Amino acid sequence: MKTPISLSKRLFLIAWLVILPVKIYAQFILIPMDESQKQHLKAYGIVYHTLEKGIKIQWLLNYRGGSFLIPYDNQVLENCRIRNVITETLTNEQAGDILAQVESPGVNMHAVTLEKPPKIAVYSPKDKMPWDDAVTLALTYAEIPYDVIYDEEVLRGDLAKYDWLHLHHEDFTGQYGKFYAGYATAPWYVERKKRLEALALKLGFAKVSKLKAAVAQKIREFVLGGGFLFAMCSATDTLDIALAAANTDICESMYDGDPSEPGYQQKLNFNQTLAFENFKIEPDPTVYEFSNIDTTPYRNVPMENDYFELKEFSAKYDPVPTMLTQNHTVLIKGFFGQTTAFNPKVIKPNVVIMGTTKWNGEAKYIHGKSGKGMFTFYGGHDPEDYKHKVGDPKTELRLYPTSPGYRLILNNVLFPAAEKQKKKT
Repeated sequence: MKTPISLSKRLFLIAWLVILPVKIYAQFILIPMDESQKQHLKAYGIVYHTLEKGIKIQWLLNYRGGSFLIPYDNQVLENCRIRNVITETLTNEQAGDILAQVESPGVNMHAVTLEKPPKIAVYSPKDKMPWDDAVTLALTYAEIPYDVIYDEEVLRGDLAKYDWLHLHHEDFTGQYGKFYAGYATAPWYVERKKRLEALALKLGFAKVSKLKAAVAQKIREFVLGGGFLFAMCSATDTLDIALAAANTDICESMYDGDPSEPGYQQKLNFNQTLAFENFKIEPDPTVYEFSNIDTTPYRNVPMENDYFELKEFSAKYDPVPTMLTQNHTVLIKGFFGQTTAFNPKVIKPNVVIMGTTKWNGEAKYIHGKSGKGMFTFYGGHDPEDYKHKVGDPKTELRLYPTSPGYRLILNNVLFPAAEKQKKKT
């Protein structure tokens, strides 16, 4: 005679049978990055920390918004659950079907292997500035570790320790952001000028402009040697201006104590720049603009029409810009910065324009190679704050967990993890 099974044991067996197929057959975790995902930005952090564990990941370019396929791991699944990152568990057969679809010759998709997380440095002053930086906000929200470095660390060679460098909102021309007209007496401006002058003297430079030119050159060498550079806002154009003007003086007396060098425009060396050439320096020291690289003064785009469009690239034959443009939408809200977008007429011909403003065709998002390394420049200051002004509070990314504008930043963070794969292609 069979012994009847108690109700509690029956419930336990039913629960075990429900769980059993997942434990036996689930061999992969899919993190979808299309509209179904509710925590796009947190997902990048999950991927980064999974790579830290030595687990390789397939980045499925153009598949459901650039989804991630990860070998099944209980801790990864738990980390996703804690951070509300949407996941799907797959069998070997299901994962194989997806990979077969992605690698089919008839579709514009491709699987890129992410192998090792990049070591990240953010170039940023140690003193508190009256604005925040979108990249540090993104890294912090995604829980991706980074080191903060500045001029002293760059000049002593610390860039060699890192794979990926972000340039904070910075002026490499030595003109203190050209904030003179509006903020010359503001306590933060006065204190910052004093600190930079003291730092220049400490490091053996007579002027801040000379210090910044030397730092710009070290950053250029970092790229030429194989580093990955990502810059936003004024760091994009002032870096190239400083490189072009390394052997002349473009600063007026309120910035460095003596007049600019006569005829400096003709003395610019565009062979030294990364992204831009044949640009014109803005000569008025009181104008809040560096050159005609930036389109801010004349763009005249109504806010309701201010979007930029990501271009489509061949995932199988051009995986680099494809990685950098992965998103769940091709139309992204525009946003201002001291450098808002780039004048296409002064972009070097070998630089790839990955995003353009629909209203007037200006370049918002560009990428290029220089030596053994690569750089990406992204115009604007904060993708979720249309006109971020000096002194405005920082953006709370918990309110924008699916931000497509911030996704572009985090695409660049993961990009170096696929370095070996890119070399094969």
